[in-house]
Amino acid sequence: MGARFLVIGCGFSGAVLANKLVNLLDCSIDIWDERDHMAGNCHTKRDAQTQVMVHEYGPHIFNTDRKDIWDFVNQFATFHPYVHRVKAKSGERIFSLPVNLHTINQFFNKTFSPEEAKAFLKDIADKAEGEPTNFEEQALRFIGKDLYEALFYGYTKKQWGCEPSELPASILKRIPVRFNYDDNYHPSTYYTGIPEEGYTQLIERIISQAGISVYLGKKFTPATDVAEYDHVFYTGPLDAYFNYSFGRLGYRSVSFEKCYADGDYQGTAQVNFCDLEVPFTRITEHKHFAPWETHEQTIYFKEYSKETGEGDQPYYPKRLARDKQLLQLYRAEAEKLQQRSFLGRLATYRYLDMHHVIAEAIDFAHSFAKATQDKQRTPVFSNIESN
Repeated sequence: MGARFLVIGCGFSGAVLANKLVNLLDCSIDIWDERDHMAGNCHTKRDAQTQVMVHEYGPHIFNTDRKDIWDFVNQFATFHPYVHRVKAKSGERIFSLPVNLHTINQFFNKTFSPEEAKAFLKDIADKAEGEPTNFEEQALRFIGKDLYEALFYGYTKKQWGCEPSELPASILKRIPVRFNYDDNYHPSTYYTGIPEEGYTQLIERIISQAGISVYLGKKFTPATDVAEYDHVFYTGPLDAYFNYSFGRLGYRSVSFEKCYADGDYQGTAQVNFCDLEVPFTRITEHKHFAPWETHEQTIYFKEYSKETGEGDQPYYPKRLARDKQLLQLYRAEAEKLQQRSFLGRLATYRYLDMHHVIAEAIDFAHSFAKATQDKQRTPVFSNIESN
């Protein structure tokens, strides 16, 4: 008889792990998820009123620079090409993000060439020596005070609930500055698309394998009797696994105000609202995430960022200094456990895009299978925490 495994969580991490393990080892796998649907925060479903495919927990655009990951997801769904163009409203003006040559020329009322724009930003940027230590320092080095205050300061403070100077510089490093007119939010060298029938169908097909069973609405706690399983793979919040014994790790959550309109509400999928006086961070209009479809009505969502409390879905790990200290305590406790593994963005407390989660789940499945076959101790975490 093969091994019996339990996977907690039916998002990308748990689904891909299960898919790989049943093909690498003689095993059967049960997946539990406390929600009434698959796909975690990537869950999609059609809105009953408009028939627009809605990203229930905020928009997700699949993008990766790895062809093997692109080929993997395309086994299970038809992906349509998609170019994500983000606009930012500051005062009474609309700008393109990421900051590009058009943004710079429009904001400063100039007609710079690429080299002239580089020289201009270099001249107005903060000249402090040494590596930037936080988000604000990084922004001031990149784009100077005026662009930073217009496009980033208010939005960032609303999204994260703290001063940008308290956030790590790495958050801004994910946002490029371009000296051409490319307003594609994602690098043009990436494979980018959205599945035709949404992410939930994609997840359903990934786990549609012999040996995998899914149980929705089934909550797991560390006190749950799982003695019948040879190993448990946990993809939920790491602090929740230990009943928050050292305190809660810092997360931001999001609440959504749903609105309807006829026709086209804002003309694009996403508009960021940069002014502090506007309580929401952005409006996303979901029909624009499926430009291959036609809808007479539209549905859009105003997003409000908040601190994650009891009953809220955690979205973005803050990873402030206190959080990193707590993380090390929780990881040390996890390393003491037997027949337990932790993977995914919540269990490793990192900001990960979908393609990172998939790649890590695939790699972890291979590492786990090899350790099992070699009769070595199986890995506890899917990553090494280095900072």
